[in-house]
Amino acid sequence: MIYLASADLATKKANAIVRYLERVNWENIADSLVSRVLQLIAITILFLIVKRFGKFLIHRGFEHYRQRIDATGRVNTMGALAQNTFAYVLAFFYAYTFLTIIGIPIGTLIAGAGIVGLAVGFGAQGFVSDLVNGFFIIMEGQLDVGDSVQIADIAGTVTAVGLRTTKVTSADGTLNYIPNRSITIVRNLSRNAMTAVVSIPLANGGNSAKIEEILTQVNESLTPNSPELTAEPALLGLNQTSWGGFVYQVQLTAKPGTQLAAQRKFLTAYVDALTAAGIKMRTTVPTK
Repeated sequence: MIYLASADLATKKANAIVRYLERVNWENIADSLVSRVLQLIAITILFLIVKRFGKFLIHRGFEHYRQRIDATGRVNTMGALAQNTFAYVLAFFYAYTFLTIIGIPIGTLIAGAGIVGLAVGFGAQGFVSDLVNGFFIIMEGQLDVGDSVQIADIAGTVTAVGLRTTKVTSADGTLNYIPNRSITIVRNLSRNAMTAVVSIPLANGGNSAKIEEILTQVNESLTPNSPELTAEPALLGLNQTSWGGFVYQVQLTAKPGTQLAAQRKFLTAYVDALTAAGIKMRTTVPTK
C-alpha cells in the first residue's frame, strides 16, 4: 500500500509538470530570446563602429591641432584625455543599453547603488582620489607626454597621462605605473632651461689667468656648434673642494634634458685643451 501511494504521488507530480510545460508558450520565449540576442549583436556592432570612428575623429582632430602649434607634449596629453573620456562615456552607455535589452531594471539598480555605495565608498576612495588628482594634473599642465620628470624616487620620461594613472618610462626602459593620488610633488625637468656645473679638477691652483684664457678659447670654438645651449658658458672661477684640492668651475645653461650631455662634451674639451697646454689635472682624491 505504501508503495502504491508513493507511485501515485510521483505520477501526480509528473503530470503537474507536464501540464505546466504545456501551458508555457515556447514559441514566444524563443522569439523573445532570438530578438534580444539579435538586438545585443546589433548594439555591440554599432558601439564598436562608433568607438572606432570616434577614436579616429579624435586622433585626426588633435593631429591637425598638433601641426598648427608648437606644443606636441601638451597636445598628446589632451588627446589621451579625450580618448579616455570618450571610452568611459561609451562604455557607460553600452552597459546601460545592454542591461536594458536583457530586461534588468536600471532604475532599481540606480536606487540600490546608493546603498551599495555606502558599503564600498571607503574602498573606492583611492579610485576617486586618482580621478580628482588626475583631472587637476592635466588641467594645470603639471605633466605633458614627453616631459622629463622625477616623481618621488622615480625619474624618467612621461609616456602617458590618464585620469587614473600616469606612465613614466625610466632610463633603463622600466615602465612605471603611478597612481595619480601618489603624485604630490613633481619635478618637471622639461619646462625651464637647466644648468650644469662643469668642475675641472686641477693638480694645484695653477695660473688662473692662463686657465681662463684656454677655457674661453674652448667656449668660443665649441659654443656655435652646441645648439643645446641657451646661453653663453659662464666662468665661475676656482673653487676649493672638501678634500683641500682645487677645481675650476664653468656653468652651462642648456635646454631641458640636454644639460648632462652638454656637461660631458664641454668637460672633455676643457680637459683636452688644458692638458695640451701643460696644465696638470688631478686624477685621484687624496686620502686622509
